[in-house]
Amino acid sequence: MQIIDGKKIAADIKVEICGEVEQLTATGRRRPQLVAIIVGEDGASQAYVAGKEKACGECGFKSQVLRFAESATEAELLAAIARLNADSEVDGFIVQLPLPQHISEQRVIEAIDPKKDVDGFHPVNVGRMTIGLPAYVSATPAGIKELLRRYSIATSGKRCAVLGRSNIVGRPLMNLLSQKGTPGDCTVTICHSRTRSIKEICRSADIIVAALGQPEFLTADMVASGAVVIDVGTTRVPAADAKSGFRLKGDVKFDEVAPKCSYITPVPGGVGPMTIVSLMKNTLKAYKKEVYG
Repeated sequence: MQIIDGKKIAADIKVEICGEVEQLTATGRRRPQLVAIIVGEDGASQAYVAGKEKACGECGFKSQVLRFAESATEAELLAAIARLNADSEVDGFIVQLPLPQHISEQRVIEAIDPKKDVDGFHPVNVGRMTIGLPAYVSATPAGIKELLRRYSIATSGKRCAVLGRSNIVGRPLMNLLSQKGTPGDCTVTICHSRTRSIKEICRSADIIVAALGQPEFLTADMVASGAVVIDVGTTRVPAADAKSGFRLKGDVKFDEVAPKCSYITPVPGGVGPMTIVSLMKNTLKAYKKEVYG
């Protein structure tokens, strides 16, 4: 069994990005800029945005955070998006989700210029990704694909079970892993709350991606010997002995599943760091105009 070290791979990629940025700026070009919009005081969202700010610094990017109160109106948020769409100094920006209930996430996502949609959530980017055109791919699926590539994990002809059908992880990953290429050429089954015989589907899979948001859902009796297991779960659970008062739990019961695996990602330190670094890669693509020219 080998642990897939997402933290190390993400650090390597940040060094690669920083080196490229320094080469580009040495010719007199400005630095890439990523902007984050955050609404409210959700602790997890604040932590995610802080992590993205830190990564920008490590990659040699400029970064900016626009903070709005929980009571901000949808109109105020859409006006800020319009300003960022028009700002030639901003290469990409994200709106941190979730948003307060009185703001439509879909309207907000569709207001972002697809050329600056480095989260890869806009329907234009989703559509382009689906048919194999250049696109900004949402960060978590892109990060998973990069881990598989960097660990030389075979995917061609393999059976993959994706647990979870979200538009952010499950659906795009199903598409990416079934496309031609490396990693790719998988036969993918996507499972969800209405799927029958999930245990049998998982046991027949060479690769399992757990992205349900249910702590320790995947247990040893659901995993075949030698399987590759990718854990996307990051649920905060109370922990009195932790300084923060909580711990992150994955969707995989790690201690009992890991001995059966050929490769497995831990939580934390697996997929999470790759999500942030994939956002950096998308921002660099936007800066270089690689997707839309």
